Amino acid sequence: MSLHSPLSLHINGAEVPSTTGETFTVFNPMTGQPLFECASAGVDDYAAAIGHAQKAFQSWSATPPSIRRNIFLRAADILTSYLETDAPEILANEVSAVKSMVRLNVLASAAMLRESAGLVTHIKGEIVPADRLGTTIMVMREAVGVVFAISPWNMPVNLTVRAIATPLICGNTVILKPSEYSPKSQHLVVRALKEAGLPAGCLNFLPSSPGNAPTVTEFAVKHRLVRRVNFTGSDRVGKIIAGWASTCVKQCLLELGGKAPALVLEDADLDDAVEAVLFGGLANSGQICMSTERVIVHSAIADAFVELLLRRVAQIKVGNHLEDPSVSLSGLYCAAAPKRILDLIASAEASGATLLHGDRQVSGPNGTILQPHILDRVAPSMAIFREETFGPVLCLTRAASTAEAIDIANDSEYTLCASVFTRDALAGMEIAAKVRAGSCHVNGPTVYIEPTLPNGGTGGRSGYGRFGGMAGVEEFTEKKIVSLVKPGMKYAF
Repeated sequence: MSLHSPLSLHINGAEVPSTTGETFTVFNPMTGQPLFECASAGVDDYAAAIGHAQKAFQSWSATPPSIRRNIFLRAADILTSYLETDAPEILANEVSAVKSMVRLNVLASAAMLRESAGLVTHIKGEIVPADRLGTTIMVMREAVGVVFAISPWNMPVNLTVRAIATPLICGNTVILKPSEYSPKSQHLVVRALKEAGLPAGCLNFLPSSPGNAPTVTEFAVKHRLVRRVNFTGSDRVGKIIAGWASTCVKQCLLELGGKAPALVLEDADLDDAVEAVLFGGLANSGQICMSTERVIVHSAIADAFVELLLRRVAQIKVGNHLEDPSVSLSGLYCAAAPKRILDLIASAEASGATLLHGDRQVSGPNGTILQPHILDRVAPSMAIFREETFGPVLCLTRAASTAEAIDIANDSEYTLCASVFTRDALAGMEIAAKVRAGSCHVNGPTVYIEPTLPNGGTGGRSGYGRFGGMAGVEEFTEKKIVSLVKPGMKYAF
């Protein structure tokens, strides 16, 4: 597919325009220049796609597991092959992905498809002993039907696969709403599954313009044939979706924002901690929900940690990836993002934080490149301690003890992930248990997940529900009790 060719909707296996003919322009965030026109789905398009998905569900849910597995395995190989064709160009231009992030996006997505393929024969029930004589009780696990999935732009291939793979492998069908920032990157997944033989109607792709998005999203969330909703994105939008779903008592899986803490304790290996903190905080320019945003350092080693951190961050190459493919960090997803981040930094400085690294400047042809910024002595009273920056910013807070570090880490409405750095692994495990987060990594970065793991927050602004492995199967299937009674049973009245 050409980078600049128009992008259509994908409904019932066909590439089609919207019923109104409406389109929207997708821009290159680095240059600000238009890339292509994308069809903008309206309510009628969603209604048609949901109808096709419901019809496809009848046959797809009855498809033998080996056939489903083979489709996913082929799709993984096909998706990987896109690294040699148009995927690098598409991701570089749509989301300013540097070379390493392009490969991570595609290869991690292929791994997730393969892992999901392996789940297909683990979707099973159980026999439960019956207290009533002459009765056999089975608890079946069944697909639910049509799933509405919304995936974001920041890891467009990987998070799209995550949104649709487990629902599909369980026998559900999917309506996918991609981000208006990255529809062509996300369409790579649709292409791969179609080429692999996924039947028509099982996966429908309906991008919408920013103007249409609220209307079509509410329509899909509330539609009587949509049985589940999954959304990855901001807590602001997640709250709206949860509110719509609550009006029809519909189950959602919401992975929302993060403000991940990394606790660097008095006995930590500082070299290892610095490496992990910088990767966790700056990978993809900090535009990951699991990004390390709060670094809580024991006061006794804070100065030594800062010295190593500043030495290492100075070695990171930042720039325009379209001009220099060797850069590690490039631009943010839109020109408004760095301005918002710099406002948070300025507010923190005005309240007593110290800027240790960063020039407070925005660069690049469209004003999206922001150097890494490191703030010291950030207090919980500051907005930057509370609000997700979603950019290349590390906030250091000093703690006088391990107990205080844990208290500071838990002083947040975000609960997605965390890290602890200590040479005492057993103590690290004990501390991990005390940090309120869906995952906590001892001596590793906050940015870490594998397809088998139940990824998600524990409530608050990080949402609820779990993607990954058997936890994902549980989210996208229903348990059904089936009892079998012997003939001639008599009942007392």
